[in-house]
Amino acid sequence: MRIVHAVRSDGFAGVERHVARLARAQAERGEDVLVIGGSPPDMVRELGGVLHRPASTVRDVARELQVHGRWSDVVHVHMTAAEIAAGLTVRGSRQGPAVVTTRHFAAPRGRGLQGPAVAAIARRAVSAQIAISEFVADHVDGPSTVVHPGVHTAPRGDHQQKVILILQRLEKEKETALAIRAAAASGLTELGWRVRIAGTGTERDRLGALSSELALDVEFLGHRSDVPDLMDKSGLLLAPCAVEGLGLSVLEAMARSLPVVAADAGGHAELLAGLDERALFTPGDVRDAGDRLRSLALDDRGRRAYGHAAASRQRERFTLEAQVAGTAAVYRSLR
Repeated sequence: MRIVHAVRSDGFAGVERHVARLARAQAERGEDVLVIGGSPPDMVRELGGVLHRPASTVRDVARELQVHGRWSDVVHVHMTAAEIAAGLTVRGSRQGPAVVTTRHFAAPRGRGLQGPAVAAIARRAVSAQIAISEFVADHVDGPSTVVHPGVHTAPRGDHQQKVILILQRLEKEKETALAIRAAAASGLTELGWRVRIAGTGTERDRLGALSSELALDVEFLGHRSDVPDLMDKSGLLLAPCAVEGLGLSVLEAMARSLPVVAADAGGHAELLAGLDERALFTPGDVRDAGDRLRSLALDDRGRRAYGHAAASRQRERFTLEAQVAGTAAVYRSLR
């Protein structure tokens, strides 16, 4: 099968990582795959030989789809901008490729005055929707098939290093400020724990000022391509965002047996519910998050048991094999 993935992007965050991982897994199973969009150096590294074409604008995506989309069996788009490009260039007919979209965010298409027109163009060529979680499926427009993302399994680690890792874009909706306040409230830095934040964004300076205000020593790492190594050198992952569609970093932490403290909202519950009573904190509650961090940090045996239980759940429910199979089933339903 000839598959073209498209995302309008020159960055490499959660959606781009999702696209690269799925495309590579499909290619490794014998499919003919091309990826349009995403940061070229990061995509080339993660795709492992899968063909890649850069596309930082809707026009770029549309141009690449005009060249490559017509020869494909499936055009698989990600986010509204790529849907619009497909709507402008790919015929939604039996003679053209099937167009599948993955909905990564829990919101309907199109906002503002131009919202309805944007949504209409975006929907024009789409034949089927995939949602990355039940949470997303419940909040988007139109019916969706839930196909959870998968990740590679990894060696189990003990994760006894005294590091609280925060791994996300530094944008307001990610609630990194809450994470910093929770780390301060936990009092763990007084016991030798360190706080490390990997990611970039417009909130960087404000977060640095907040850390200084709280007298909390935070190491800002910027953009990092060595996420597995960072996780292996951490004791806890803190995921404060209350609107995550699923939480790819949380899933990656689970695969590496790294215990997570996450906001009990969005897709986090689909990943973590039932693993440990300290895994999920009340969204927006700094004290609750801090208390759960402290409880886990001071419980070496419980933290290790939680990490191993999380890894077992990942291996049972959130594998790349399951994601590829679920995605292929959606593709087949359209032919």
